This record gives sequence, structure tokens and C-alpha cells, in this order.
Amino acid sequence: MKTKNVNFKKYSSFKIGSEVSVALLEEDFTNIQNYYLIGSCNNTLIGNNPPPLMMLDKMYDYIKIEDNVLKVGGATPSGKVASFCKKNNIANLEFLSHLPGKLGGLVFMNAGLKEFEIFNVLIDITTTDGIQKKEAIEYGYRYTNINKPILETTFFLETGYDVKKVKMFKKMRSNQPSTPSAGSCFKNPEGDYAGRLIEAVGLKGMVHGNMCFSQEHANFLVNNGDGVFEDAMWLINEAKRRVQEEFDILLECEIVILETNH
Repeated sequence: MKTKNVNFKKYSSFKIGSEVSVALLEEDFTNIQNYYLIGSCNNTLIGNNPPPLMMLDKMYDYIKIEDNVLKVGGATPSGKVASFCKKNNIANLEFLSHLPGKLGGLVFMNAGLKEFEIFNVLIDITTTDGIQKKEAIEYGYRYTNINKPILETTFFLETGYDVKKVKMFKKMRSNQPSTPSAGSCFKNPEGDYAGRLIEAVGLKGMVHGNMCFSQEHANFLVNNGDGVFEDAMWLINEAKRRVQEEFDILLECEIVILETNH
């Protein structure tokens, strides 16, 4: 199996981690269950001892229109899909212009902005086990039960790229900090907002080492420069502890923590 060295301090959006040898998934699907599949690590905190990691080979980075549907490889960056849709006047995926990541990861977590989400326009996915229809997949808010690598995704093809939606999505993201982070740290509990809860327990702007909960948006854990895994975990655990003590709500991480000792 081919591998590539990835420096997660440069590669991940958190800018945390060391250089790790990552296996590349091509067309041989044997023994892949021993690896944790990663994408572009826009919602991932890499620990000091991550599990064996794997990513899709670049052979899965493609976009094509076939049989009147849109087919996108799992390794395709969201920005590339957004540009393709704009150029080809394709509707309903405009939100991808403001959601970083690769398609496999975005489908796996049913990524979206408010009510606009991947599964709204999904037909099926191709995994290492074959084709799975949308109807056979459990999915909800930032959740699916997909447990195999996503090699390809098929979407409904509808014309009418909407520039107004792109502006709306840009505005929705305008309160988010530009400092390195992994997006929203915690999922919003039902009927509430993680950012409100973190602020209510006094953690908005709280600094530990070079990590902090952003002053711009309390649910963003940001790296102020040379932040390390231990400082990030201290803040995550402190937020969970304080919110549970104060509100009896257990915050659930939206970011993925990859650490064998975690």
C-alpha cells in the first residue's frame, strides 16, 4: 500500500500535529478496517499518538456529469465542486462555497448550513462495499451511520446556480474567526446553542497556552499560534465540565479527536 508523509501542523485547519505517514486508499480494499480514514482535516484535532491513518488517493478527485446526474469523487475538495457548479449553472450545492472539506467527509457528516445540507440533493454513495441508496442510510443533523470510505457521491442535477444564496451563505459565515480552528467545536444541543452555553459559563475568550475559545464566536476553539493538543483538550474538557455542572447538558464534540490515548 502506498503512503505519503503528512505534516498536520501545516495540513490540518487547526495547525496542530506532527508529521505522520498516511496510507493511500486506491483500489485494494483489504485490511482497510485497521485504519482511520481522514479527509482534509477541517474538523479534526490530531493527537500526539494518532491511530493508523488513511486518505483517499487522488484518483478519487473528479467531477463529471453522467446520465443526467452529478458524480463527484470522495477526494474532491468542496471549493472545486462549488466552482464547477457555478461554471455549469448547477443549483442546490451553492453552500459548498463556504464549507471547507472533501466530499467524502462532508457527506459522512451530512455537512451543511442551517437547513441547506448535503443529503437534500443526494441520490446515492459508492463505498468500498458498493452502492448505497440515500434511503438505506440513517442521517440527521451533522450525522450519518455510514461506516465505510465514501469513494463517490451522486447528486440530482438541477440548473439555476443562485448567486443570492452564495451571498447569504457568506453572510452566515461572517461571524466566524479567521484564526486557525476546526470550525464549530461542539454540536448545538437540541433547542440551544453551544456558543451561548460556553459564553454563559465564562469561557468565551478563555486562553490556555496558545489555544482559546474565540472572542468572535465562543464555539470556535482557535489556535493563536503554536497551539498544542494538550491545551486544546484542556479547554474542551473544561467546557464540558462547566456546562454540565451549570446546565446539566453534556456537550458533544463536533470536531473529531484522533488520539489513541484519548
